Amino acid sequence: MLCGGGIGTKGLHPYASCNRNRSQSPEQDKPLTSKSQSPLASYREKLKLFWALSRTPHGIIDMTTPCMAALVWLGEFPSPAIIMVGLITVFAGYTAVYALNDIIGYRSDRAKLEAGGFTGAAHASDIDALLVRHPMAQGLISFPAGLAWAAGWGIVAAAGAYWLNPVCLLIFGAGCLLEAIYCLLWRISPYRSLVSGAVKSAGAMAAVFAVDPAPSPLFLLFLFLVIFFWEIGGQNAPNDWTDIEEDQRFGARTIPVVVGLTRTRDIILGSLLLAVLANLVLFLFSGTAFGPFFYLVTLAAGIYLLMWPAWVLYDSRRKSDAMELFNRASYFPLALFAIVVTRLLL
Repeated sequence: MLCGGGIGTKGLHPYASCNRNRSQSPEQDKPLTSKSQSPLASYREKLKLFWALSRTPHGIIDMTTPCMAALVWLGEFPSPAIIMVGLITVFAGYTAVYALNDIIGYRSDRAKLEAGGFTGAAHASDIDALLVRHPMAQGLISFPAGLAWAAGWGIVAAAGAYWLNPVCLLIFGAGCLLEAIYCLLWRISPYRSLVSGAVKSAGAMAAVFAVDPAPSPLFLLFLFLVIFFWEIGGQNAPNDWTDIEEDQRFGARTIPVVVGLTRTRDIILGSLLLAVLANLVLFLFSGTAFGPFFYLVTLAAGIYLLMWPAWVLYDSRRKSDAMELFNRASYFPLALFAIVVTRLLL
Protein backbone atom coordinates (compact mmCIF):
# COMPACT_ATOMS: atom_id res chain seq x y z
CA MET A 1 0.00 0.00 0.00
CA LEU A 2 1.47 3.34 -0.98
CA CYS A 3 2.10 5.73 1.91
CA GLY A 4 4.29 8.76 2.27
CA GLY A 5 5.68 10.52 -0.75
CA GLY A 6 3.32 13.40 -0.10
CA ILE A 7 0.21 11.22 -0.20
CA GLY A 8 -2.12 12.28 2.59
CA THR A 9 -4.62 10.22 4.54
CA LYS A 10 -7.60 12.54 4.58
CA GLY A 11 -10.74 10.45 4.26
CA LEU A 12 -9.07 7.43 5.90
CA HIS A 13 -10.20 6.10 9.24
CA PRO A 14 -7.69 7.10 11.95
CA TYR A 15 -7.21 3.44 12.89
CA ALA A 16 -6.36 2.36 9.33
CA SER A 17 -2.60 2.09 9.09
CA CYS A 18 -1.01 2.17 5.65
CA ASN A 19 2.45 1.20 6.85
CA ARG A 20 1.88 -1.43 9.52
CA ASN A 21 5.01 -3.07 10.87
CA ARG A 22 4.62 -6.78 10.14
CA SER A 23 6.03 -7.66 13.58
CA GLN A 24 3.65 -5.33 15.40
CA SER A 25 1.17 -7.10 17.61
CA PRO A 26 -2.58 -6.44 17.33
CA GLU A 27 -2.53 -4.91 20.82
CA GLN A 28 0.09 -2.38 19.71
CA ASP A 29 -1.97 -1.43 16.70
CA LYS A 30 -5.03 -0.50 18.75
CA PRO A 31 -5.73 3.15 19.58
CA LEU A 32 -4.53 4.25 23.00
CA THR A 33 -8.09 4.81 24.17
CA SER A 34 -9.32 1.32 23.31
CA LYS A 35 -8.50 -0.13 26.77
CA SER A 36 -10.72 2.42 28.45
CA GLN A 37 -13.63 1.82 26.07
CA SER A 38 -16.64 0.01 27.43
CA PRO A 39 -17.99 -2.98 25.46
CA LEU A 40 -21.01 -0.88 24.49
CA ALA A 41 -18.82 1.94 23.18
CA SER A 42 -16.71 -0.55 21.23
CA TYR A 43 -19.86 -2.07 19.74
CA ARG A 44 -21.12 1.35 18.70
CA GLU A 45 -17.84 2.16 16.99
CA LYS A 46 -17.94 -1.13 15.10
CA LEU A 47 -21.57 -0.57 14.12
CA LYS A 48 -20.66 2.86 12.74
CA LEU A 49 -18.33 1.14 10.30
CA PHE A 50 -21.18 -1.00 8.98
CA TRP A 51 -23.41 2.07 8.64
CA ALA A 52 -20.53 3.66 6.74
CA LEU A 53 -20.38 0.62 4.46
CA SER A 54 -24.02 1.26 3.56
CA ARG A 55 -23.48 5.05 3.40
CA THR A 56 -26.41 5.37 5.76
CA PRO A 57 -26.44 9.20 6.14
CA HIS A 58 -26.89 9.53 2.38
CA GLY A 59 -29.04 6.42 2.20
CA ILE A 60 -31.58 7.80 4.68
CA ILE A 61 -32.01 10.88 2.50
CA ASP A 62 -32.47 8.67 -0.57
CA MET A 63 -35.06 6.59 1.30
CA THR A 64 -37.44 9.53 1.14
CA THR A 65 -37.65 8.95 -2.64
CA PRO A 66 -39.89 5.83 -2.48
CA CYS A 67 -41.88 7.41 0.36
CA MET A 68 -42.50 10.47 -1.78
CA ALA A 69 -43.44 8.36 -4.80
CA ALA A 70 -46.00 6.29 -2.90
CA LEU A 71 -47.62 9.35 -1.33
CA VAL A 72 -47.80 11.31 -4.58
CA TRP A 73 -49.56 8.48 -6.38
CA LEU A 74 -51.89 7.47 -3.55
CA GLY A 75 -52.78 11.03 -2.58
CA GLU A 76 -53.15 10.00 1.06
CA PHE A 77 -51.31 8.15 3.78
CA PRO A 78 -51.54 4.35 3.48
CA SER A 79 -52.58 2.07 6.34
CA PRO A 80 -50.33 1.86 9.44
CA ALA A 81 -49.36 -1.72 8.55
CA ILE A 82 -48.16 -0.74 5.08
CA ILE A 83 -46.32 2.27 6.51
CA MET A 84 -44.51 0.14 9.10
CA VAL A 85 -43.58 -2.73 6.78
CA GLY A 86 -42.81 -0.30 3.98
CA LEU A 87 -40.37 1.75 6.06
CA ILE A 88 -38.57 -1.37 7.29
CA THR A 89 -38.37 -2.71 3.74
CA VAL A 90 -37.10 0.57 2.32
CA PHE A 91 -34.44 0.90 5.00
CA ALA A 92 -33.32 -2.70 4.57
CA GLY A 93 -33.28 -2.47 0.78
CA TYR A 94 -31.23 0.71 0.58
CA THR A 95 -28.85 -0.53 3.29
CA ALA A 96 -28.26 -3.75 1.36
CA VAL A 97 -27.86 -2.16 -2.08
CA TYR A 98 -25.46 0.55 -0.91
CA ALA A 99 -23.33 -2.11 0.78
CA LEU A 100 -23.49 -4.20 -2.40
CA ASN A 101 -21.80 -1.32 -4.22
CA ASP A 102 -18.73 -1.63 -2.00
CA ILE A 103 -18.78 -5.43 -2.17
CA ILE A 104 -18.75 -5.52 -5.97
CA GLY A 105 -16.21 -2.70 -6.13
CA TYR A 106 -13.99 -4.07 -3.35
CA ARG A 107 -10.96 -4.78 -5.53
CA SER A 108 -11.06 -1.46 -7.35
CA ASP A 109 -11.52 0.40 -4.05
CA ARG A 110 -8.51 -1.44 -2.60
CA ALA A 111 -6.45 -0.48 -5.65
CA LYS A 112 -7.49 3.16 -5.27
CA LEU A 113 -6.61 3.14 -1.60
CA GLU A 114 -3.18 1.59 -2.20
CA ALA A 115 -2.48 4.31 -4.76
CA GLY A 116 -3.41 7.03 -2.29
CA GLY A 117 -7.08 7.39 -3.19
CA PHE A 118 -9.86 8.96 -1.13
CA THR A 119 -7.54 11.87 -0.28
CA GLY A 120 -8.87 14.88 -2.20
CA ALA A 121 -10.54 17.91 -0.69
CA ALA A 122 -13.65 17.12 -2.68
CA HIS A 123 -13.86 13.74 -0.97
CA ALA A 124 -13.60 15.42 2.42
CA SER A 125 -16.82 17.35 1.73
CA ASP A 126 -18.62 14.37 0.16
CA ILE A 127 -21.90 13.60 1.93
CA ASP A 128 -21.09 9.91 1.40
CA ALA A 129 -18.01 10.34 3.62
CA LEU A 130 -19.75 11.67 6.74
CA LEU A 131 -18.70 8.46 8.47
CA VAL A 132 -15.83 6.54 6.78
CA ARG A 133 -15.24 6.08 3.07
CA HIS A 134 -15.14 2.45 1.96
CA PRO A 135 -14.43 0.87 5.38
CA MET A 136 -14.17 -2.61 3.91
CA ALA A 137 -11.47 -1.56 1.43
CA GLN A 138 -9.62 0.12 4.31
CA GLY A 139 -9.56 -3.17 6.20
CA LEU A 140 -11.82 -1.92 8.98
CA ILE A 141 -14.45 -4.53 8.08
CA SER A 142 -13.65 -7.98 6.74
CA PHE A 143 -15.08 -8.97 3.37
CA PRO A 144 -17.12 -11.87 4.83
CA ALA A 145 -18.58 -9.55 7.47
CA GLY A 146 -19.55 -6.98 4.85
CA LEU A 147 -21.09 -9.68 2.68
CA ALA A 148 -23.07 -11.03 5.65
CA TRP A 149 -24.26 -7.49 6.47
CA ALA A 150 -25.55 -6.91 2.94
CA ALA A 151 -27.11 -10.38 2.70
CA GLY A 152 -28.88 -10.03 6.03
CA TRP A 153 -30.47 -6.73 5.14
CA GLY A 154 -31.23 -8.09 1.68
CA ILE A 155 -33.23 -10.95 3.18
CA VAL A 156 -35.21 -8.52 5.33
CA ALA A 157 -35.90 -6.35 2.29
CA ALA A 158 -36.93 -9.33 0.18
CA ALA A 159 -39.37 -10.57 2.83
CA GLY A 160 -40.91 -7.14 3.24
CA ALA A 161 -41.15 -6.59 -0.49
CA TYR A 162 -42.93 -9.91 -0.98
CA TRP A 163 -45.40 -9.08 1.81
CA LEU A 164 -46.19 -5.71 0.25
CA ASN A 165 -46.53 -7.01 -3.30
CA PRO A 166 -44.61 -9.77 -5.13
CA VAL A 167 -43.98 -7.24 -7.89
CA CYS A 168 -41.93 -5.26 -5.36
CA LEU A 169 -39.73 -8.31 -4.82
CA LEU A 170 -39.11 -8.62 -8.55
CA ILE A 171 -38.18 -4.94 -8.75
CA PHE A 172 -35.85 -5.28 -5.76
CA GLY A 173 -34.12 -8.26 -7.36
CA ALA A 174 -33.75 -6.38 -10.64
CA GLY A 175 -32.34 -3.39 -8.76
CA CYS A 176 -29.68 -5.54 -7.07
CA LEU A 177 -28.72 -7.09 -10.41
CA LEU A 178 -28.49 -3.68 -12.07
CA GLU A 179 -26.36 -2.36 -9.19
CA ALA A 180 -23.90 -5.21 -9.75
CA ILE A 181 -23.83 -4.49 -13.49
CA TYR A 182 -23.27 -0.80 -12.78
CA CYS A 183 -20.20 -1.56 -10.67
CA LEU A 184 -18.77 -4.00 -13.20
CA LEU A 185 -19.07 -1.44 -16.02
CA TRP A 186 -16.68 0.99 -14.28
CA ARG A 187 -13.85 0.25 -16.71
CA ILE A 188 -16.06 -0.69 -19.64
CA SER A 189 -18.60 1.97 -20.56
CA PRO A 190 -19.83 5.44 -19.56
CA TYR A 191 -23.35 4.15 -20.18
CA ARG A 192 -23.14 2.73 -16.68
CA SER A 193 -24.70 6.05 -15.70
CA LEU A 194 -27.91 4.96 -17.42
CA VAL A 195 -27.88 1.82 -15.31
CA SER A 196 -27.41 3.94 -12.20
CA GLY A 197 -30.48 5.98 -13.10
CA ALA A 198 -32.52 2.80 -13.43
CA VAL A 199 -31.25 1.51 -10.06
CA LYS A 200 -32.25 4.71 -8.25
CA SER A 201 -35.67 4.58 -9.92
CA ALA A 202 -36.32 0.99 -8.82
CA GLY A 203 -37.07 1.82 -5.18
CA ALA A 204 -39.63 4.47 -6.08
CA MET A 205 -41.33 2.23 -8.63
CA ALA A 206 -41.58 -0.60 -6.09
CA ALA A 207 -43.07 1.78 -3.52
CA VAL A 208 -45.89 2.68 -5.88
CA PHE A 209 -46.73 -0.98 -6.42
CA ALA A 210 -46.66 -1.44 -2.65
CA VAL A 211 -49.66 0.88 -2.26
CA ASP A 212 -51.45 0.13 -5.53
CA PRO A 213 -51.17 -3.11 -7.56
CA ALA A 214 -52.25 -1.32 -10.77
CA PRO A 215 -50.78 2.21 -10.96
CA SER A 216 -50.97 4.40 -14.03
CA PRO A 217 -48.25 3.59 -16.59
CA LEU A 218 -47.96 7.31 -17.37
CA PHE A 219 -47.33 8.09 -13.72
CA LEU A 220 -44.66 5.40 -13.57
CA LEU A 221 -43.06 6.80 -16.72
CA PHE A 222 -42.76 10.33 -15.35
CA LEU A 223 -41.65 9.03 -11.96
CA PHE A 224 -38.89 7.12 -13.71
CA LEU A 225 -37.88 10.19 -15.72
CA VAL A 226 -37.69 12.44 -12.66
CA ILE A 227 -35.43 10.10 -10.70
CA PHE A 228 -33.46 8.94 -13.74
CA PHE A 229 -32.45 12.45 -14.83
CA TRP A 230 -31.93 13.63 -11.23
CA GLU A 231 -29.54 10.72 -10.65
CA ILE A 232 -27.54 11.33 -13.83
CA GLY A 233 -27.35 15.12 -13.59
CA GLY A 234 -27.30 15.62 -9.84
CA GLN A 235 -25.52 12.55 -8.51
CA ASN A 236 -23.62 10.33 -10.93
CA ALA A 237 -22.00 12.81 -13.30
CA PRO A 238 -21.02 15.40 -10.64
CA ASN A 239 -19.57 12.68 -8.41
CA ASP A 240 -17.56 11.29 -11.33
CA TRP A 241 -16.44 14.85 -12.12
CA THR A 242 -14.73 15.06 -8.72
CA ASP A 243 -13.00 11.72 -9.36
CA ILE A 244 -11.84 12.43 -12.91
CA GLU A 245 -8.06 12.36 -12.26
CA GLU A 246 -8.34 9.20 -10.18
CA ASP A 247 -10.61 7.55 -12.75
CA GLN A 248 -8.24 8.42 -15.57
CA ARG A 249 -5.37 6.86 -13.65
CA PHE A 250 -7.27 3.60 -13.18
CA GLY A 251 -8.73 3.42 -16.67
CA ALA A 252 -12.35 4.03 -15.65
CA ARG A 253 -14.88 4.81 -18.38
CA THR A 254 -17.04 7.47 -16.76
CA ILE A 255 -18.89 10.28 -18.51
CA PRO A 256 -16.30 13.01 -17.66
CA VAL A 257 -13.40 10.76 -18.67
CA VAL A 258 -14.91 9.69 -21.99
CA VAL A 259 -16.70 12.82 -23.24
CA GLY A 260 -14.78 15.52 -21.37
CA LEU A 261 -15.91 18.18 -18.91
CA THR A 262 -17.45 20.48 -21.52
CA ARG A 263 -19.97 17.89 -22.69
CA THR A 264 -20.42 16.61 -19.15
CA ARG A 265 -21.61 20.02 -17.97
CA ASP A 266 -24.11 20.07 -20.84
CA ILE A 267 -25.37 16.63 -19.80
CA ILE A 268 -25.68 17.74 -16.18
CA LEU A 269 -27.57 20.93 -16.93
CA GLY A 270 -29.86 19.28 -19.49
CA SER A 271 -30.63 16.28 -17.29
CA LEU A 272 -31.54 18.41 -14.29
CA LEU A 273 -33.75 20.68 -16.37
CA LEU A 274 -35.64 17.60 -17.59
CA ALA A 275 -35.91 16.31 -14.01
CA VAL A 276 -37.44 19.56 -12.77
CA LEU A 277 -39.92 19.76 -15.66
CA ALA A 278 -40.88 16.08 -15.45
CA ASN A 279 -41.53 16.48 -11.73
CA LEU A 280 -44.07 19.22 -12.37
CA VAL A 281 -45.90 16.87 -14.74
CA LEU A 282 -45.65 14.03 -12.23
CA PHE A 283 -47.69 15.92 -9.66
CA LEU A 284 -50.57 16.17 -12.17
CA PHE A 285 -51.13 12.41 -11.81
CA SER A 286 -51.35 12.54 -8.03
CA GLY A 287 -54.36 11.29 -6.12
CA THR A 288 -54.56 14.71 -4.51
CA ALA A 289 -54.55 18.15 -6.11
CA PHE A 290 -51.44 20.30 -5.81
CA GLY A 291 -52.41 23.94 -6.09
CA PRO A 292 -50.31 26.75 -7.60
CA PHE A 293 -48.56 27.38 -4.27
CA PHE A 294 -47.14 23.85 -4.10
CA TYR A 295 -46.09 23.94 -7.73
CA LEU A 296 -44.18 27.16 -7.06
CA VAL A 297 -42.53 25.66 -3.99
CA THR A 298 -41.60 22.55 -5.97
CA LEU A 299 -40.16 24.66 -8.77
CA ALA A 300 -38.23 26.76 -6.25
CA ALA A 301 -36.79 23.60 -4.69
CA GLY A 302 -35.69 22.38 -8.13
CA ILE A 303 -34.02 25.70 -8.92
CA TYR A 304 -32.24 26.00 -5.57
CA LEU A 305 -31.14 22.38 -5.18
CA LEU A 306 -30.52 21.48 -8.83
CA MET A 307 -30.51 24.22 -11.44
CA TRP A 308 -28.58 26.93 -9.61
CA PRO A 309 -25.62 24.77 -8.47
CA ALA A 310 -25.61 23.15 -11.94
CA TRP A 311 -25.33 26.59 -13.54
CA VAL A 312 -22.52 27.57 -11.17
CA LEU A 313 -20.65 24.42 -12.17
CA TYR A 314 -21.39 25.07 -15.84
CA ASP A 315 -19.71 28.46 -15.52
CA SER A 316 -16.82 27.60 -13.19
CA ARG A 317 -15.97 23.95 -14.05
CA ARG A 318 -14.45 23.68 -10.56
CA LYS A 319 -14.30 20.31 -8.83
CA SER A 320 -15.52 21.89 -5.60
CA ASP A 321 -18.64 23.13 -7.38
CA ALA A 322 -19.27 19.63 -8.74
CA MET A 323 -19.25 18.30 -5.18
CA GLU A 324 -21.46 21.16 -4.05
CA LEU A 325 -23.96 20.19 -6.73
CA PHE A 326 -23.79 16.55 -5.67
CA ASN A 327 -24.36 17.38 -2.01
CA ARG A 328 -27.16 19.87 -2.62
CA ALA A 329 -28.93 17.68 -5.20
CA SER A 330 -28.89 14.82 -2.69
CA TYR A 331 -31.56 16.70 -0.72
CA PHE A 332 -33.96 17.04 -3.67
CA PRO A 333 -35.94 13.84 -2.86
CA LEU A 334 -36.18 14.92 0.78
CA ALA A 335 -37.47 18.33 -0.28
CA LEU A 336 -40.12 16.73 -2.50
CA PHE A 337 -41.11 14.37 0.31
CA ALA A 338 -41.53 17.32 2.70
CA ILE A 339 -43.66 19.17 0.14
CA VAL A 340 -45.93 16.17 -0.43
CA VAL A 341 -46.35 15.44 3.30
CA THR A 342 -47.18 19.08 3.95
CA ARG A 343 -49.83 19.01 1.22
CA LEU A 344 -51.42 15.84 2.61
CA LEU A 345 -51.52 17.24 6.15
CA LEU A 346 -53.25 20.46 5.10
